[in-house]
Amino acid sequence: MHSLRRSAAFALAALFAATLIGCASTPGPDDPVTIKLNDLDRRLERIERVISNQSLLELSQQLQALQTEVRSLRGSLEELQFQTDKGKTQQRDLYADIDRRMKALEAGTAVGAGEAAAGAGGSALLVPSGSDRANYQAAFDLLKAGDYDKATAAFKQFLVAFPQSALADNAQYWLGESYYVTRNYTDALKAFRVVVDRYKESRKLPDAWLKIGYCQYELKNWNAARDALNRVGKDFPDSSVAPEATKRLQKMKDEGH
Repeated sequence: MHSLRRSAAFALAALFAATLIGCASTPGPDDPVTIKLNDLDRRLERIERVISNQSLLELSQQLQALQTEVRSLRGSLEELQFQTDKGKTQQRDLYADIDRRMKALEAGTAVGAGEAAAGAGGSALLVPSGSDRANYQAAFDLLKAGDYDKATAAFKQFLVAFPQSALADNAQYWLGESYYVTRNYTDALKAFRVVVDRYKESRKLPDAWLKIGYCQYELKNWNAARDALNRVGKDFPDSSVAPEATKRLQKMKDEGH
């Protein structure tokens, strides 16, 4: 009897030990808890990938926005530098022009030479032995004085004698102006067209296009006038003559042209 009890106790101890070992072992792949944990792992991985991709996309978008802003700022800086340089150049030109005019007045040769050339029928330079600047200034002084016929002849002779002068584009423009103020719109139009066709880098381009528009207006070529005036606003929006082009376009509109 004592032996039987001992055998039963031994059997119970073995069964208990097996149960403990089974509980301590890793659950099988079909275990519901294991399945649930694996599913949670997969879902977490997907969420991590989505978050990672979104972060990369946002970073890429921010980088593109910054690059666009940098390009815009660089363009604004270049434009500012251009306008500053242009202002300095115009100021230097203004000072130089004033200096030339003062010297011409002090020398007292511009008007006298102009009268001599007029007596010869305008076939000679106003300042026969003078430079291109001296002759340009003499012709310009005639224009300012209202002696338009003599100014026309002087600018024509200047362009023949000094075709490569740095003042040739200005002389061509003022030649057109000498025709325009005398209402010779046909010849004025031809002269202004030479400015825009031949002197592509001239500072007189916006002025010349404005006067082309004015000439076409006076000649009642409405479409051509509108095209020229619109070009001033389109190509030279910051020029001093752009508002004048806008005013003339509005006038044409009010007149039904």
